[in-house]
Amino acid sequence: MKILFVSMHSIHAIRWIENLKDSPHELYFFDVTNNGALNTITKVHQFTNWKKRKIPYIKGEYFLRKNYSNLYNLLKPYFEVTANEYLDKIIQEIQPDLIHSFEMHTCSYPILKTMIKNRNIKWLYSCWGNDLYYNREIPKDLKTIKSMLARIDFLHTDCERDFKIAKVLGFKSRFFGVIPTGGGYDLAYYKKYTLPFEDRKIILIKGYEHLFGRGLNVVKALQYANEIYINYEVVVFGAHQEVIDFIDFNKLPFKTFGRHDLSQMELIKLMGRSILYIGNSISDGMPNTLLEAIIMQAFPIQSNPGDASAEIIENNKNGLLINDPNDIDEINEKIIFALTNLKLVKQAMILNNEIAEQRLNYNYNQLKIEKIYSKMDCDFISK
Repeated sequence: MKILFVSMHSIHAIRWIENLKDSPHELYFFDVTNNGALNTITKVHQFTNWKKRKIPYIKGEYFLRKNYSNLYNLLKPYFEVTANEYLDKIIQEIQPDLIHSFEMHTCSYPILKTMIKNRNIKWLYSCWGNDLYYNREIPKDLKTIKSMLARIDFLHTDCERDFKIAKVLGFKSRFFGVIPTGGGYDLAYYKKYTLPFEDRKIILIKGYEHLFGRGLNVVKALQYANEIYINYEVVVFGAHQEVIDFIDFNKLPFKTFGRHDLSQMELIKLMGRSILYIGNSISDGMPNTLLEAIIMQAFPIQSNPGDASAEIIENNKNGLLINDPNDIDEINEKIIFALTNLKLVKQAMILNNEIAEQRLNYNYNQLKIEKIYSKMDCDFISK
């Protein structure tokens, strides 16, 4: 098949595509966010640097975009080449058998018009994170989500919850199961970076504080549990400025890394030295950092929007689930419970190692990914 991937720049998209490095398919990539080529396997032909102006900038255009976005979006096709237009050009050039888009808002909404126009081309959509769970509550988004789910031919999700939501919202086509966002993990490679239980002295916090993230509540919970973590180093990664400012203002002895201070591999290594990992948000799919904590055997304390996290964490067994991401007292209690029940934490390392081997390893998920395209290929041949 000729497969055209439509994606933002994302390590998860790169890892997914690289599962097909030995496949016979012709692979193409449309850089829908116009951020340049992906650093991926050489067999992928990439369409980049496509966003061009049709007319010179008009005075007041920036003001219009900032203050009247709906009107601006209606006029935008007159100002510059759109993703829909450029995708149409790519389709005419390569005649793809399948278009596979990752994520909804940034990568799939912008091509919906062209995909509806070209119904003969099959469309696989990978549902990530907040795509369905949060955005279905926004009336304008809900209308677009339903249009998209009615058009796509194939779906895979990162959690079972989102497949159920998709069905409620009208999805009736073929579901290819639950697969981690970027595929699986090379467990043998990561294993060399995991410290024994006795040597783990870090409490690791995801410091997102934005529309969804509630990392500041975790920092506040630890602020009130300062006696219990005295023998540990608290590290906050991916921290938004509000979180860093709070830590600095209150002179908390926490080490912080900003949003882009750590590479994924540096974070993985940090998890391998951590006794606890804490992630907290009001909305998400299956958090990739949660999966990475599991493979690195850091005991996870994780919020559970829509019960997605409960698909991999059994509460009080291989981790702890936060019921209310805005309840600082509850988060405080979970942290204290974990650090005063180290036998449970140590046993969870064994359980999470088994879960990683069974559900998250690279070879297992690569076979699932290859099977998706093989099944579609057979469908095309039979027709």
